[in-house]
Amino acid sequence: MRIAMLSPIAWRTPPRHYGPWEKVASLLTEALVASGHDVTLFATGDSLTKATLRAVCPRGYEEDSSIIPKVYECLHISELFDCADEFDIIHNNFDFLPLTYAGLTQTPVVTTIHGFSSSKILPVYKKYNKTQFYVSISNSDRAPDLDYIGTIHHGIDLTEFEFQPDPEAYLIFFGRIHPDKGAREAIEIARACGRKLVMAGIIQDVGYYQEFIKPYIDDDKVVYLGSVRPEARNIILGNAYALLHPINFDEPFGLSVIEAMACGTPVIAINRGSMPELVNHTKNGFLVPDTQGAIQAVERIGKIDRAFCRKSVVDHFTIDCMMKSYIQVYEKILETTKREDHRPWGFYQILSDETAVKNKKIVVYPGKRLSLQRHQHRDEHWFVVSGEGIWTLDGKDRIIKAGQSADIPRNAIHRIANNGTENMVFMEVQTGDYFGEDDIERLDDDFGRA
Repeated sequence: MRIAMLSPIAWRTPPRHYGPWEKVASLLTEALVASGHDVTLFATGDSLTKATLRAVCPRGYEEDSSIIPKVYECLHISELFDCADEFDIIHNNFDFLPLTYAGLTQTPVVTTIHGFSSSKILPVYKKYNKTQFYVSISNSDRAPDLDYIGTIHHGIDLTEFEFQPDPEAYLIFFGRIHPDKGAREAIEIARACGRKLVMAGIIQDVGYYQEFIKPYIDDDKVVYLGSVRPEARNIILGNAYALLHPINFDEPFGLSVIEAMACGTPVIAINRGSMPELVNHTKNGFLVPDTQGAIQAVERIGKIDRAFCRKSVVDHFTIDCMMKSYIQVYEKILETTKREDHRPWGFYQILSDETAVKNKKIVVYPGKRLSLQRHQHRDEHWFVVSGEGIWTLDGKDRIIKAGQSADIPRNAIHRIANNGTENMVFMEVQTGDYFGEDDIERLDDDFGRA
C-alpha cells in the first residue's frame, strides 16, 4: 500500500517538545513503514522519519517566525495534491484545509479530525461529508452532522515510558498553560492538599499565565519547567504521585493522560469529553465533577494499582493498536473506492479513448514490473518520458531510457520493468479494433494475476 501521510507544519515531525498532531502522525508513519508499507511523509524539511520525506517548509512556523503560516500551509498541501495520483490513499492529519483540494484527485482521502478548534470550521467538514472519510479520535469528539468511518484512539510508543512503581509525593500538571486545560485549578488542588505541584507545557495564553499562574511559582511548592523534551517527560510523569487533568472543556483525547498511565501514574480528571474513554474510574484514576472532587481524590490515589495503570495502556493505547485500526480503515476505504487505474506495480491515466486509438500515461514504481503479457486485438507504441527500465519482447531484454521508444505488435510477448530508484513514466499509444483490459493475457505475474 502506498500511503501519503500529511502532517501539520506548525512543528517538526516528530516534535521536539510540543506538537500532538505531529507526534501522532510520526508514530503512525514509522509504524506503517516498519510493517512494510510504502509511506511518503509530507512534513517540515527538518523532520525525522524512515519514510520518504517530502517538504517545502524548512522548519515549523511556530519555531521560525520568518515563515508565514498561510503561505507555507498552501505550498505544503499543494505539494501533496500535485502528485496525489501516485498514492493509493492520502491520510490527512492537517485539519480542514486539505479537504478543499480533495475533489481534484481520485485518490481517496481519509481525515483524522484531531479536534474542533471552533464550531465555525464545521461548514468545511459538512460540505465534504458525503465524499470524504472522517476518523474521530474519541467517541465523545464527534459532530452530530458528520459521518465517520471509525473512531481510533491515539497510541503511544511504550519504549518512551518506563514503569515507575515507587513515585515521589508531588502532583503534576502536564499540558498547555491555558484556561481550557485547567492550570489554575491544578494549583488550587495542590495547595488544598498541601502537595508540591510540578507544571510542564507551553504557555498558550500569556495573560492567563501572568495573572493566575506566575504569582504562585516559587520553585518550591509550585515549579514550572516550561515545555519539556521526551526524556524529561518520562521522568517527571513517572515520578509523580498523580497527574492532575482538571480540564474546562470537552477534551478530544488527551495524550498526557495515557502517557502518565504508561509510567504507572494514575490520573485525576474532570469527567468531560473523552476522559471516560481513557480513565477507568477507581482502577487507573478518578473521574471527578469539579476541583473539590479532585482534592478528595488525591487522598484516595494510594489505593490505585500503578501496574494496572500501565496495563490499561498496554492493552488499549499502543502504536500497534492504533496502526492496525488505521490499516483496517485504509482497506475498507480502498474496497469501497476500488480504482481500475491503480495496480500493484503503479498506475495509469487514460488521456484519450477513441474508436481506433487509445492513449495512456503509465507510471511504474521503482522495483516493480508489469505482467508478462500479450494482446490479440491491439498494437502498442511506448515512449519513455522519464526514468529507465528493462523492456522484454519475445524473450529478449533491452534497456529503455527517457527519450526512447518501443513498438509491440499484437501477439508479441512483452513486459516492462522499472529497475531504477525513481518512478518510470511512459506514454502508451494503442491502435487496433479493441482496447478493453480483458484483452490482456497474462503469462507470468508478480502479483498472482496470471
